[in-house]
Amino acid sequence: MNPTLDERKILTEDEIRRALTRIAHEILERNAGVEELVLIGMHTRGVPLAQRLSSYINEFEGKDVEVGALDIGLYRDDLAGGTRPLMRPTKIPVDIQGWRIVLVDDVLYTGRTVRAAMDALNDFGRPREIQLAVLVDRGHRELPIRADYVGKNVPTSMDEDVKVRLTEIDGVDDVALLRRGNARIQSGTADGRTI
Repeated sequence: MNPTLDERKILTEDEIRRALTRIAHEILERNAGVEELVLIGMHTRGVPLAQRLSSYINEFEGKDVEVGALDIGLYRDDLAGGTRPLMRPTKIPVDIQGWRIVLVDDVLYTGRTVRAAMDALNDFGRPREIQLAVLVDRGHRELPIRADYVGKNVPTSMDEDVKVRLTEIDGVDDVALLRRGNARIQSGTADGRTI
């Protein structure tokens, strides 16, 4: 672990499982089943979360729900000129025209990632409805976007980060709150100048 970060676990493996189980039930209840419903995970950790939600929904309902993956690299508004985003495959398994979409992501922060995802989806058609499911909502919104399904609300300060680790990518399931130390002192400078 980086010595400049103080880490505190906020969700265990069992708590993640329970949160996703609850979200899966809420998705079924709100949508009255899975007809014309597709879960689309946003790269990177939204994809395995969408797959897990689909598995839980199938377990409860006995029906499959389509799962897709969405890369928003080209739709981000925070890339400096000349910066090339790392591109991952986008897989939309159905013609989304008229379907209900549940976008799935690990952490909701400013809302800019979700806005980029909605822009990306427009290139594939006009869904009937877009809903948002997130494992963690940490606040600090910059756009008027809110999640329909939230695993855990975690009020954070601007010097904290939320780190989601999933078995499919990281080999472990947990969520931690990372607090950055005083960068000026940690870097060995008292006045904050770069050496």
